[in-house]
Amino acid sequence: MYRAVKVRIYPTDEQKSYLAQCFGNTRWLWNYMFNATTTAYKETGKGISKAAMDKLLPNLKKEYEWLGLAYSQVLQRVTFNLSSAFVNFFEGRAKFPNFKSKHGKQSIQYRQNVKLMPENSVIKFPGNLGLMKTVFHKELPDAKFTTVTISRNASGRYYASILFNQNDNPVVAIRDAIGVDLGLKNFAITSEGSKYDLPKNQLAKLEKNRKRKQKKLAKKTDKTSNKRRKAKRLVAKVSSKVARVREDFLHKLSRKIAYENQVICVEDLAVKNMVKNPNLAKAISDQGWGMFLTMLKYKAERFGHAYQEIGRFFPSSQLCSETLLPIPMLQKGYDSLGVRFVDCPHCQHQHDRDINAAINIRNEGLRLWSHYGLGVSPSRVTGVALGTSASALGGDVRPKSSGRKKSMKT
Repeated sequence: MYRAVKVRIYPTDEQKSYLAQCFGNTRWLWNYMFNATTTAYKETGKGISKAAMDKLLPNLKKEYEWLGLAYSQVLQRVTFNLSSAFVNFFEGRAKFPNFKSKHGKQSIQYRQNVKLMPENSVIKFPGNLGLMKTVFHKELPDAKFTTVTISRNASGRYYASILFNQNDNPVVAIRDAIGVDLGLKNFAITSEGSKYDLPKNQLAKLEKNRKRKQKKLAKKTDKTSNKRRKAKRLVAKVSSKVARVREDFLHKLSRKIAYENQVICVEDLAVKNMVKNPNLAKAISDQGWGMFLTMLKYKAERFGHAYQEIGRFFPSSQLCSETLLPIPMLQKGYDSLGVRFVDCPHCQHQHDRDINAAINIRNEGLRLWSHYGLGVSPSRVTGVALGTSASALGGDVRPKSSGRKKSMKT
């Protein structure tokens, strides 16, 4: 499977200038080809293929001499990525592509002639870029890399993302199965009784700092001034720090759960629908549930473990995990989020509602896993119910759809 390692790079002033030229060239080429493709589709009903785009490149380089300042591979990857974006859209795996902006994140890709030199803490790039200082924070996989992407985020940091194609050896899990319930009070609650929280104090400090810098930015109304540009960079730096703190927590927790458990059962959350609630939108967005589930899935696959989603309409928070009967206090119309412990009239036990929900998620996930015969044998899972009295009712590049096509016409 593919695995990316992201490292920090430190270009010199000359290299930064050259990268800025390359970012601008690739952005211009993307917008040019995107406009040509959409125009051709509206006029003829057919877009422009990657091969046709590549044939336009030589003439464009003659017409716009500055376009040839970027390495040839970099420009060829633009047509490849644009073609892939349209394919993903028509196959229902992604949204319709957009024009690229000079604001925000910028990136270019190298496919070949890149040499990794971790012993010297440098990466050698082809063309005018040459050797670039790099911090390799971890040992690189013993596999051939396929693509190196250089990116610059809004705060001005430069990174190189190295994509490897490697075969990972399965990891022997220390636990058979686990259910994970995601919440607002606690970020994640497991069926084993563990509760994990985001570093709220650190994030709250950063949010306060960002809010203060955003107020200063709002007072600078001249959009062409250097002071506004500097203020905008300061806001981007704090935002980048917030994102890195959250991603660090999500990476560590997802790896721990994926590494230790043979089957990981979670809910299929509709985060996009949940953030439509104006009272909880920011709280839900700050949690990063979607990113966490994505990390959990690909890390489980890397370790050779199973990732099982249950339907979003399964009443995991309303059933008693021992009797599988509804708890009246938790049913709709009676439920209060302030109540964290409930007494079940059926089993006469008191349940932590979050742990109870996580156990129900694990049991339902194992039932679905066992039903479809996708991996773990029911006999291997000891002390776990493999079914519930209620079945699941439900089912941004997404997996391939059934083949239904979308139209570009609006």
